[in-house]
Amino acid sequence: MFKLKKHKIPKIVILLAIVLILELIPLAVRAGISIKYGNDWGLGSTDEGIQPVGNEDVAYLKQYDAYYVGNSNDKVIYLTFDAGYENGYTQKLLDVLKKQEVPATFFLVGHYLKTNPELVKRIVDEGHIIGNHTCSHPDMTKLSPEEFNEELQGFEVLYKEITGENLVKFYRPPAGRYSEANLKTAQELGYKTIFWSVAYVDWDNDKQPTIEDALSKVLPKVHPGAIVLLHSNSKTNSEILDALISSWKDKGYTFKSLDQIE
Repeated sequence: MFKLKKHKIPKIVILLAIVLILELIPLAVRAGISIKYGNDWGLGSTDEGIQPVGNEDVAYLKQYDAYYVGNSNDKVIYLTFDAGYENGYTQKLLDVLKKQEVPATFFLVGHYLKTNPELVKRIVDEGHIIGNHTCSHPDMTKLSPEEFNEELQGFEVLYKEITGENLVKFYRPPAGRYSEANLKTAQELGYKTIFWSVAYVDWDNDKQPTIEDALSKVLPKVHPGAIVLLHSNSKTNSEILDALISSWKDKGYTFKSLDQIE
């Protein structure tokens, strides 16, 4: 019987392998390979007044005209709402925004445009922006380039039919699902992709948080350059919006429209 010789792997080879793996991880993320968050937008926890860390950094997103925060030096809040359908609370939200003189962006889907044309007109007439949340709210990462274009451009057509105006091009991916290809295609279509830096679980009509619970979750998350995401179908949001805005104003924050984001 003979013995196999044991060959030691040089330390330099091991070191180079580790370096290569570390270099490949961010490339895998860019390619859409699921490592931690995959293609779902997500945020790390943070203290009040500090911008949270997102899946992607500010510089990476900006090359595709995409944002999840504004300037970290300005005590400015960008207020946004997502709406797939009308649940009877948007009029109240608009009343509060008018009273507080705060601009907002409403990311709507095609169904909302078709079924609520008068409400859409009120949103626009009162100086707010309507953003593109797609025609049918699909997982945009699973669509072909042609289907992706149809989702955004179909929404533009509906919007113009109702308002007579061209859409201001802000896009929010349904459910925060995205890929690098999506960001690039949206940019080529003239869009800014808008994620968020402040949000909470507010969309389930059957599990609406109490006013106290909602305020305790949302108020401390504010920070300079915050892009706040609320859902307009939420009864709780219609009840807390006035207090939220007043509290943030008391802390020295002002509100700007997304077309002023830096």
